[in-house]
Amino acid sequence: MKTILSFLVLLASVAFAQELLNITIKVELKGKPGTVSIAGNQEVFGLWQADKVFLDTDDSVNYYKTFSIPKNTLLEFKFTRGAWQFEAANSDGSIPGNYTFCALNDTTVEYLITNWRDEFESQRIVTGQITGKVAYYDNMSYPGILDRNVVVWTPPGYETGDESYPVLYMHDGQNIFDPATSYFGIDWQVDEAADSLIRQGKIEPMIIVGIYNTIHRRPEYSYTDTGYVYMKFLVEKLKPFIDKKYRTKPDRENTSVGGSSMGGLISFMLLWEYNNVFSKAICMSPAFKVRQLDYVKRISDYSGKRKEFFAYIDIGGVGLEVSLQPGIDDMINFLKQKGYTEGTDFEYIIEQNAEHNEPAWARRIPHAMITLYGKK
Repeated sequence: MKTILSFLVLLASVAFAQELLNITIKVELKGKPGTVSIAGNQEVFGLWQADKVFLDTDDSVNYYKTFSIPKNTLLEFKFTRGAWQFEAANSDGSIPGNYTFCALNDTTVEYLITNWRDEFESQRIVTGQITGKVAYYDNMSYPGILDRNVVVWTPPGYETGDESYPVLYMHDGQNIFDPATSYFGIDWQVDEAADSLIRQGKIEPMIIVGIYNTIHRRPEYSYTDTGYVYMKFLVEKLKPFIDKKYRTKPDRENTSVGGSSMGGLISFMLLWEYNNVFSKAICMSPAFKVRQLDYVKRISDYSGKRKEFFAYIDIGGVGLEVSLQPGIDDMINFLKQKGYTEGTDFEYIIEQNAEHNEPAWARRIPHAMITLYGKK
């Protein structure tokens, strides 16, 4: 009898955990008319892909859609017109933070959109500036992926000297240096961090290459065929171009890669798949294992020769970061099982109160740079 009761309790708990609620999201549009999409942290929200889930409308003013959401799920989302450059904005042109909502009961939640980001592009006010010298290379192409821009930052003294430098390749390039090109008007401040640390003598000077993303960011930064094409672009076209154009140290010991979220994933993938090219990686808030996406299995199934590398891995503890934590835990565990040692082969940092956004990564980038390039 005790066994039967335990089984019934288990069934009840499972049923409760899987209870689905009907959450209707309504939007009143007072801004530029057109489509309205929702992008957020749930599969039904398109997993932050702006062109996947569109709300319905009968009059181009009121938009709505009902979603089935597991009870007690924390929802995070934003609204766009189908692309992040057309994101909903406040009346002053600033970009609001993620909308958050916890599903406790069947309910309807309502939002008002008064403006879109692109309506303010000519007058958008941003703080900060680019520190140091950068050069832009537009519309770099490679078969199988979209064209993209590239920005290259050179360290203090590059123009007047003849020294060669290591290179750090970074994804989401429009977000790392310049608040004017960053999606949310806030950049990673990689230029300020590198410039300051170099001048203080805390890190070795390096060249930093920012690779812009495209509307295909998710597949390009994933364990997909497109992701492998993107990696080939970086290794077979972009790196040779940079090595020819700039005074670089082209060997693997002086070639690193970095990014956040999906950019953190593709950075680790490049470190692992092209270990003959890259020796170090910065993986901030990496999406190692999220729903159907699972690069951890690639590592756990590997039985070949040991790869030599150093990976800086970090994570916050708020919002979307919580859903990424299990995948990072699994990755760390499998790395340890395969003989990789924390402190020697990787560093793992948790900033418990940090969210999944540019300000959080900007706070952590100086430590990541010191970890990879600190003077001994």
